[in-house]
Amino acid sequence: MRGNSIFSIAVAAVLLPGGPSARAEEETNPAALAKALQSASLPLEKAMKVSEREGKPISAKYEIEHGALQLSIYTQKGDRFSELILDHKSGAVAKEEWITDGDDMKAAQAQAAAMAKAKVWLAVAADRAVETNTGYRAVSVMPKLEGDSPVAVVTLMKGDEVKKVSEKLN
Repeated sequence: MRGNSIFSIAVAAVLLPGGPSARAEEETNPAALAKALQSASLPLEKAMKVSEREGKPISAKYEIEHGALQLSIYTQKGDRFSELILDHKSGAVAKEEWITDGDDMKAAQAQAAAMAKAKVWLAVAADRAVETNTGYRAVSVMPKLEGDSPVAVVTLMKGDEVKKVSEKLN
C-alpha cells in the first residue's frame, strides 16, 4: 500500500503543471528559447563584458526561467560568488544574489577552478565561437577542465538549431 502511495505522489508531481518535467522541458526546449531570444538585443559575449564591474564572469547563459527569458551570469569577486540576472536588452543588473551553498556553489567552484587556469576570458571564447560559426548566436558559455586544460563549452543557436563547440582557454 505504501509503495502505491509513493508511486502516486511521484506520478502526480511529474504530471502537474509546473512539476519537474514541465520545468525541465521549459529549460531545454530550443524552440521556446529561440522564440524568447528574438526579444534579446544583448549578445551573451557583451553581457559578460558588462558584468565585469560586478566581478569576474565565470559562466553565462540565456535560459527560460518560470516562462520568461533570463540572462544569468555567475561572477567571482575574491572568494565569493554571485549570480547576476541582467536585463537582456540594456545589460543593467536586475538582481544580484550571493551563491552560498548547494549545487549552484559546486558549479561556481568548478567554473572558478577552470577559470583560474585560463589565459583567455570567457567573452573572448564566446566571440571566437560566434565568429567561426556564421549566423549563430552564443546562448551559453561554461568553462570546465579537460585534464589540466581549461576549455569553454559554448552553446550556439541559429533559429532553434543548437550546437556546442569547445574553445580553448589557454
